[in-house]
Amino acid sequence: MSIELRTLNEALRAAGPHQTRPIRFVRTEPISDWRVKLYTIATHGEVARPALLDEVLRRAPGVFPAPATAGGRHGLGFIIAHDAKTASIAIYYWWQSFNELHQRVYVGPKDDPRAMTQLAEQTAGCVWELEIVDFERRAWLADVLANPGGPDVERYLARHVDTEI
Repeated sequence: MSIELRTLNEALRAAGPHQTRPIRFVRTEPISDWRVKLYTIATHGEVARPALLDEVLRRAPGVFPAPATAGGRHGLGFIIAHDAKTASIAIYYWWQSFNELHQRVYVGPKDDPRAMTQLAEQTAGCVWELEIVDFERRAWLADVLANPGGPDVERYLARHVDTEI
């Protein structure tokens, strides 16, 4: 067995068996001049803790670029509030240059969402976060980029994912 596979096996054993997490759409939220979908991923319970949601939304106006519709931005995006086992995570995404998804990631202690700081090295996301990203990519493609009738922003904003993976 290679060193890489052995290391992966050890990491998986230490983490324990995969546990599903609920991925929930909360609502579409106006943030300054942005319109964003708000999602949660929760380790314990159906949705993220209220303290994490409150902090994620409190920060949002300062995280999204201003103005929302300049520099190739469309004023549309989504947020993931991930109430992970050991951390509070906030990920802010927005569509730019018609086909690019931009992000900013904040992580902090589980018990103190207000202490989240921006990650210098951005990750693509964990398997639960990527479920939302994949759904949003497909919705953006279907409703905005490849829609035969032209971009349908309202249809894009109305579409969301609720699942457990």
